[in-house]
Amino acid sequence: MSINPAHSTTPFASITDFSCFTIENEVLFSMHTTFRIGDIKPIRGHKNLHEVHLTLTSDNDNDLRMLTNWIREEIYSDSEGWERLAQLLIKMGKSDKAQEVYEILLGQTTNESDKASIYHQLGLTKYNQGKYQEAIKFYEISLAIYKKTLASNHPNLAMSYNNIGLVYDNMRNYSKALLFHEKALKIRQQTLSLYHPDLAMSYNNIGLVYDNMRNYPQALLFHEKALKIRQRLPRSNHPDLATSHSNIGLVYTNMRNYPQALLSYEKALTIREQSLLPNHPSLAMSHNSIGCVYDNMGNYQQALSSYEKTLDIQQQSLPKNHPDLAKSHYNIGLAHENMGNYLKAQSSYEHAIRIAQQSLQANHPHLLLYIQNFKDIKKKL
Repeated sequence: MSINPAHSTTPFASITDFSCFTIENEVLFSMHTTFRIGDIKPIRGHKNLHEVHLTLTSDNDNDLRMLTNWIREEIYSDSEGWERLAQLLIKMGKSDKAQEVYEILLGQTTNESDKASIYHQLGLTKYNQGKYQEAIKFYEISLAIYKKTLASNHPNLAMSYNNIGLVYDNMRNYSKALLFHEKALKIRQQTLSLYHPDLAMSYNNIGLVYDNMRNYPQALLFHEKALKIRQRLPRSNHPDLATSHSNIGLVYTNMRNYPQALLSYEKALTIREQSLLPNHPSLAMSHNSIGCVYDNMGNYQQALSSYEKTLDIQQQSLPKNHPDLAKSHYNIGLAHENMGNYLKAQSSYEHAIRIAQQSLQANHPHLLLYIQNFKDIKKKL
């Protein structure tokens, strides 16, 4: 840990003389102290332990100020009180708790505008829970109120159309998804500046739908429009930039243009390494995508390296029985199998099956795939 008293505005004090563990040279910091992560190195002889080098930041740190402002805008926006708490719970992935707060708020309000906002947020909680039909129901109630109370080009209508489009995309109803995303885009094109982030959101989402429809030229066109806007963001390492590069990489992967896909995925990874915690799931996603490209290129050693990085992050950030862990073990098994390491492949497939049996239904396609590969590899031994 490094502290420069000349730069720091954070109160701190050594408590070595008062501590029960004097050899630890303990330092007491004030609340809300923030550190910049410098270096992370594995501790020799301890598989799951790492040495983390930290540098104390000051209140004048420009990167910290920009990040704080962005988080404040993302979470607080125009909301206050209980609604602000519910939005924070959604950002934290606690959709069930957020739903409880919104249901209380809904029972307390008689204002139609407030009801529309709450129904919209209930739709978001259901979307995050994977309950897509219920999400559609709440979004449509919200949309009906907005249509009665707002101008036809109001931003809230655009957001409603956008989110309904996301639900239909996840339900694989791509024609409806495209219809609603285009409605959102039309409003945003009428009311927003050419480089507004919400326009990038619409272009991005339309690109995803076209990718799912296998219309790759159109998908690439819309993702590049989104990227062009996001490249003008104040932060050159904004997570949305990484999202655009990653989505472009996905299109190139589906087009089997693997060198271009690799280039895009590596750009996304670089940004995420600069802006996210070392065990953030998005970093695992980047390593996994890069591994898939190397796999398709026949570079199985590089694929294995990327898949192992993916697994390492997931083991730090996900529950032990999470399906994504099973998928990573399966990918590692595939890489070993392609290199002729059948015993290691068998072991990886066994891990995948064990985890999947705890988290997936017995007839889930992924579990059946893992079992089939395990049976096939046994025949090669």
